[in-house]
Amino acid sequence: MSAPLERAAIVEAARCWIGTPYHHQASLRGVGCDCLGLVRGVWRDLRGPEPEAPPPHTQDGAERLGAEMLAEAALRHLVPVAPGQERPGDVLLFRWRSHLPARHCAILSTPDRIIHAHDGAQVAEVAFTRWWRRHLSHVFSFPGASD
Repeated sequence: MSAPLERAAIVEAARCWIGTPYHHQASLRGVGCDCLGLVRGVWRDLRGPEPEAPPPHTQDGAERLGAEMLAEAALRHLVPVAPGQERPGDVLLFRWRSHLPARHCAILSTPDRIIHAHDGAQVAEVAFTRWWRRHLSHVFSFPGASD
């Protein structure tokens, strides 16, 4: 079992990445990251070395393969949470269409805000709107997450 990790510390670590430019497959605060790179970076900031290296992937690779690669990796290292039970500090996965695999992730910062990286922009904290909620497919907590 992992050492306790305060949810506020997860959110604070994620907010340190705000303003980092988007860069596909990168994970370097202030230099560049994609959505997975943000989650990987927060893991490193709080837990240390990543438990596994991410495989190379194209921006549409999961869709072409029809595989839940992102969700399967999350299941190996994070703790599943029922959608609707998410709390600040949790990792959220999204699918763009109901028949496609999840291919975007974010960290919930408040009950109504998420922190994420997306193509053509910087890491930002944005409203967790109805649009995002409709596309939410999976929720995970960092191991040991507590209030």
